[in-house]
Amino acid sequence: MTNSPELGIKGITEPEAWGSCRNPWNLKHNSGGSSGGSASAVAAGIVPIAGASDGGGSIRIPASYCGLFGLKPSRGRTPWGPSMSEVMHGAVSQHVLTKSVRDSAAMLDATQGREHSSLFTIESPSQSYLKIMQQAPKKLRIAFSTTSPIATKVSKDAVLAIEKTAKLLAALGHEVVEASPKIDGKALAKDFLTTWFSQCAYNIENMKAQYGVKNSDFELDSLAIAALGAKTSALDYIQNINNWGKYVTQMNYFFDDFDLFLIPSTASVAPKNGQVKTPAWQTPILRGLISVGQAHHLAKGKLIDQIIRNNLQWVPFTQLANITGLPAMSVPLYWNKDHLPLGSQFIAPFGREDLLLQLAHQLEQAEPWMPMYRQIKI
Repeated sequence: MTNSPELGIKGITEPEAWGSCRNPWNLKHNSGGSSGGSASAVAAGIVPIAGASDGGGSIRIPASYCGLFGLKPSRGRTPWGPSMSEVMHGAVSQHVLTKSVRDSAAMLDATQGREHSSLFTIESPSQSYLKIMQQAPKKLRIAFSTTSPIATKVSKDAVLAIEKTAKLLAALGHEVVEASPKIDGKALAKDFLTTWFSQCAYNIENMKAQYGVKNSDFELDSLAIAALGAKTSALDYIQNINNWGKYVTQMNYFFDDFDLFLIPSTASVAPKNGQVKTPAWQTPILRGLISVGQAHHLAKGKLIDQIIRNNLQWVPFTQLANITGLPAMSVPLYWNKDHLPLGSQFIAPFGREDLLLQLAHQLEQAEPWMPMYRQIKI
C-alpha cells in the first residue's frame, strides 16, 4: 500500500498520519493526490504500474505532477466489483498510473467489461486496446483552452505545456482550434463539491457505524468537509445531480464539432510540500464550529467560497470529466526549466478510450518522455 490523503479527498498527498508524499522529480514538492503514493512509486521506478482511482482528478493530477501517463476511463468501463456498483453516481473510475501508454492499455484490457454489479453495459471495443493503440488515429479536430473554468490563475507553465502540445498536434497533421464548451465552470465546480462534500459526510458516518471511530480519529479538514456535506438538503442534492445532465448535454453538443478537448491537467507544476493547506487562522474557527455542531453555517458566508477557491485553484480542470463520466487522460509532454512536469489533458466523447490511447501512443512516439526519467535522482 502507498500513501494517500485521508479518505482520498484532496488533490495533494500529505495526511497527518503519514506525512507528505514526496515527488521523485524534486523531493521538496508533492506528488499530488489522491493517488499520490502510486504516482511516486511508479515515477521513482519502484513499480512499473500502480492502482489509482479518479473521482475529481485523482489519476490525472498525480500523473501531471509526476510526469506519468494517467487515463481516467468512462463511467462504467472498469467495474468496481461485487461489493458495490459505482461510487458518487459514477463520477469515480478505477484504473492505473503508468510510464508507458502500452502498460495502461494492457491493464484496461484486463479490467474492462461488465460484471454482475454493473448498473449498465458499456460497449466493449472490437479489438483489444493494446492492438487499437498501435493504429494511428485519423486526422482529428481538437479544441484547446488554457483558461481556468473557475476564473483562477493559470501558471505560465500550464499555458506553455498546452501551446507546446498544440504545436505538436498540428505537426502530426491534426487541426487544432481554440474553443471551449458552453459550460458555466463555477456552477459545475459548485455542483461537483456539493456531491464531494456529501460523499465525505456519508463515508465518515459509515465508518463510525462500522468501526466505532470518533471525530477525534479524523483530520480537521475531513470533519469540516463532512459537516458541510451533511447539511445539504435533499432538494439541493437532487437539483445538483440533475445539473449533471446539463453538462453531459453541453459536452455532447461540443463533440459534434470536435473530436477531443485539450486543457491543462493542472494549473501549475506540483506545489511544494505544505504549500496547499488550510490557513492557520482558519483552524481555530473550524475546530470551534465543529465542536458545537455549527460548521455548516460556513456555507452561508464567504468563507466557504474562499475554501473552495483555495483548493480548486490548483486543480480546476479535472472535475468536468468526472461529472460528465467522459474518459480523459493526462499525457506527460512538458517539463519546465526546473525539470518539473505538467501534463496535457485530453477529454474524449463517452466510451472513446480507444481514440485517447491511439493519440497518446502517437504523441509518445513523436515526443518520447521515457528518457526524461534518467534525470531523476532519488
